[in-house]
Amino acid sequence: MRYVPSARLLAAGTAIFALSTPAFALDGNDLVRKINGALYMQQGQGLVPGSVEVNGSDVTLRNSRFDAGNGQGSLPLGTIELEGIEEDAGGYTIDSVTFENIRMHQEKTEVNASDISISGVTVPASTNGNTLDSVMLYDEANVGPIEVKVDGKSVASIGSTKLTTDVSDDEKKVGFDLQVSDVKADLSTIDDPNTKQTISDLGINSLDGKISMVGSWDLAPGTLAIEEYAFDFANIGKLDMAISLSGYTLDFVRSANETARAMEANPNKEEAQQAANLAMLGLMQRLTFNSAMVRFDDAGITAKGLDVVGKQQGTTGDQIAQMVKAMTPMVLAQYNIPELQNALSEAVNTYLDKPGNLTITAQPQNPVPFPMILGAGMGAPNTLPKVLGVTVKAND
Repeated sequence: MRYVPSARLLAAGTAIFALSTPAFALDGNDLVRKINGALYMQQGQGLVPGSVEVNGSDVTLRNSRFDAGNGQGSLPLGTIELEGIEEDAGGYTIDSVTFENIRMHQEKTEVNASDISISGVTVPASTNGNTLDSVMLYDEANVGPIEVKVDGKSVASIGSTKLTTDVSDDEKKVGFDLQVSDVKADLSTIDDPNTKQTISDLGINSLDGKISMVGSWDLAPGTLAIEEYAFDFANIGKLDMAISLSGYTLDFVRSANETARAMEANPNKEEAQQAANLAMLGLMQRLTFNSAMVRFDDAGITAKGLDVVGKQQGTTGDQIAQMVKAMTPMVLAQYNIPELQNALSEAVNTYLDKPGNLTITAQPQNPVPFPMILGAGMGAPNTLPKVLGVTVKAND
């Protein structure tokens, strides 16, 4: 889920309690140090309190801020209440964490977020291991309404965000479920005349939908499986994606973050980018591709889009559809992928005749190491569909 700098800061801050392997969690200063140790390992960012007050099993952090690091700015968080804290083998458990409402102003933009909380937080004693004991986790994180205003007018909002996690009985795997509801945006505020006209022709002057992500992470083999990553908007459709890869271990995460931090710290950005690219190529060799899927379920946008293109070219949507159907096999012929060409052409024809759904799946017979994918892509790209087991279906 970039509008303005303040929006980026909000996104960075809410990542602590909404989108990553996060959280906060009786020596109050030791608690903050270990929280930041876990955040640094995972994100390279940190929590900076103005003061730390301990009262029995509770800790209050006042005048706090979330520092994005490397000169990227900070997000004021005000007072943070951590309640029900217990020491646990050098780490900590926290029953609940609550935040002040976030209110930010920058130039003409105002961002407000409220009802922010986390429950069931575990803060590791050390982040050096390769098990869940080295990861900061929580049971549930919630963010209430979020609203973005420009010149006093609401341009985007989210009703609520909820992320729950579930650790397996053997404590080797963690599942996660993210639900973002009532996602709205006012498209009438777009200034570009051409874009504004296209939106008007489509008859969609606002967005109204939801976002969801469900998956799991098995730490030992580093199998990260995103089973659902869906954007579902009224009068448009639902875009759903899934991917599974292995090798995404804690060691891989540490190496990737160290590479990113080294790049940001290097004042010679061109040199830093080249070094980072080489390092990432090395890291990619640790990964293995298991499967992927992209599916779109139409809710009216296809016919409207064809009509808009037809209007722009002085013809009809039906004629544009026929043109696309005729051109698809000719365009694909140059890639020398006859089996996929036939399947894709048939799927496009079926979909355009009666827009329903279109699904592209990559399901190799056996997991494919990323170096093999890169090699095929550079040496014989026409073999990639077979290597990855790509299939295309429509209206299934």
